[in-house]
Amino acid sequence: MNAKDSSGKYVFDLKNVLIVDDIPKNIDLLKGILSEHYHIQIAKSGKMALDIVNSKAPDIILLDIMMPEMNGFEVCRILKSNPKTAEIPVIFLTALTDMRHEKEGFEAGCVDFITKPISPLTTLARVQTHLEIYENHLNNKQLITQRTKELDSLLTSAIGMLAEAGHHNDTDTGVHMWRMADYSAALAKGIGWSESEVELLQLAAPLHDTGKVGIPDSILKSPNKLTEEEWVTMRKHPDMGYQILSKSEAPLFKLAASIAFGHHEKWDGSGYPLGLAGEEIPIASRIVALADVFDALTMKRPYKKSWAIEEALQYIKENSGSHFDPNLVESFIQIKDEIYNIKQKWKMVESQED
Repeated sequence: MNAKDSSGKYVFDLKNVLIVDDIPKNIDLLKGILSEHYHIQIAKSGKMALDIVNSKAPDIILLDIMMPEMNGFEVCRILKSNPKTAEIPVIFLTALTDMRHEKEGFEAGCVDFITKPISPLTTLARVQTHLEIYENHLNNKQLITQRTKELDSLLTSAIGMLAEAGHHNDTDTGVHMWRMADYSAALAKGIGWSESEVELLQLAAPLHDTGKVGIPDSILKSPNKLTEEEWVTMRKHPDMGYQILSKSEAPLFKLAASIAFGHHEKWDGSGYPLGLAGEEIPIASRIVALADVFDALTMKRPYKKSWAIEEALQYIKENSGSHFDPNLVESFIQIKDEIYNIKQKWKMVESQED
């Protein structure tokens, strides 16, 4: 298999070449050509080749087309259908020069053909060329993966800072934002959202209160019940959040803007800022609204004790059809074990930060 140097990049070593052919003299010929430069593995049937690949994947495969029981096209299609073996370059060995076979071979996933009778120079050149292409592909893939991780980390940090800004003068904590995001993600997954949709929601959810950055400290930190005038100001934060987050056309921030605007709407239409009801409220906002209230109930704040999970779930159920989407309430109850595990995970995080 491929080795890596000190920088983590793939480097050339003695590569593994798997020769698949049911005729011994063809195997001997190819082995004689290649063995000085590569480590050789031999398979005399398609089934044997698949067993070898599953046990120890080679760096390249020279695959005869005309074999009994399972021909080369079938073997290649099986290899390409498996994510673990799909990228291994396959060169077909064939005496056939029919254009239909070439078309079928490339459609099956091969990278090249070596025609019989086999030429040593041609064979060496094509094997070396495709191994170099494969090496470059692996290095580029690794670089892209590394850069993607770096960008993901930067994005998560930026989201964390923006979300923290929204809560800077509030009594909420950073743990609340990410814990609530985990609850939201679990609920979205529970109702059948795709993995990519769940991940996007998990990143967008912590930004739901971004608009609080525009609310005066005297209101956010007020030890007393807010006056009606103060509530008028407080109820502006969904729109403020939307105005900030909608400046970007990126899917993440478009979703975050929608959530920020709608997370105080209620199923029965009694919420704000627009008094939307039922499915008029975006589903992401409905999810975050439920998760946010649940987390607020179960977290300790200066002015209240934390509720037990069962107490909070009972409150959620009692407000099904008024504050919360009934279908989401039902789904949330069904995943209560996962909700409990999320809470325990973040409890450990908080204890380590203290």
